[in-house]
Amino acid sequence: MGTSVGVQRQRRVGLPGWSVPLVFIVSGVSLYAGAAIGVRLFDTVEPATVAWLRAAAAGVALLIWRRPWRSRWTRRAVLVASGFGVVTLGMNIAFYEAIARIPLGTAVAIEFLGPIAVAALGSRRARDLLAVVLVAAGVFLLAGVSSEAGPGGVGFAVLAGVLWAGYILLGKRVADTGAGMDALAIGTTVSAIVLAPILVTRQCVLAPAVFADPRTWLLGVGVGVLSSAVPYALDQVVLRRVGRARFALLLALLPATAAVIGAVALAQRPGAAELAGIGLVMAALSISAGQRDPRVPATDSGV
Repeated sequence: MGTSVGVQRQRRVGLPGWSVPLVFIVSGVSLYAGAAIGVRLFDTVEPATVAWLRAAAAGVALLIWRRPWRSRWTRRAVLVASGFGVVTLGMNIAFYEAIARIPLGTAVAIEFLGPIAVAALGSRRARDLLAVVLVAAGVFLLAGVSSEAGPGGVGFAVLAGVLWAGYILLGKRVADTGAGMDALAIGTTVSAIVLAPILVTRQCVLAPAVFADPRTWLLGVGVGVLSSAVPYALDQVVLRRVGRARFALLLALLPATAAVIGAVALAQRPGAAELAGIGLVMAALSISAGQRDPRVPATDSGV
């Protein structure tokens, strides 16, 4: 007999408090190591196709792990999960189009416009307005000063931020069902199936031979596992241990993590202006993390 989607089972996780930031950093490293692998695929595969490969691989991994068919799903729950998955895939497509054009650390910092905007719109505190000012200044340094930040890449990074805001709002509705990871498994799979005719057909028109190359599928699976399955699972462990407020604070580690991965894996070494911009975004995230608004993301540490 399946369990109802509307019932959430709470589990205590015996994770030592001192290890929480380390687990979160491992999650971030996995997330952006997967993105770095994706960048290496861009020479032969369209960025949007890489995002689709990520969704398809993550969907299969999450289905095997979560086995969501054991629960009873209402039509509304399936629709919400599917919308959540489509927005998530759209966010990842925009992000990959961004990092195909601008450095990884820059793209990650710019897309944090989305979560900061959600936090600011859901609060009247002066500190949240200050966070908006800081993140705007940081994005200016990253996008307006950096010679490597072209308008196309910046535009896609901003779009990724907008879709991240949508992800947060839809994620709240998914979390309210008490089956966040199961919904993620369904949503990711549905989005990969629904958008396959568009994304796969486009790739076939431009360069169909990539699908005959085992490297494409091998690296695509690597992107899906590293950028989706592993970080989502680790985020759940961290969230059960610390809750959303401290999780939001830990998000401030991600722009720096992405910059380090970009420097090590992709030789994208940020200059003084980029480092200052990333620092301002991290400060903005730290300032805005104090609120306990339910719209803070519950299951994700980024794209």
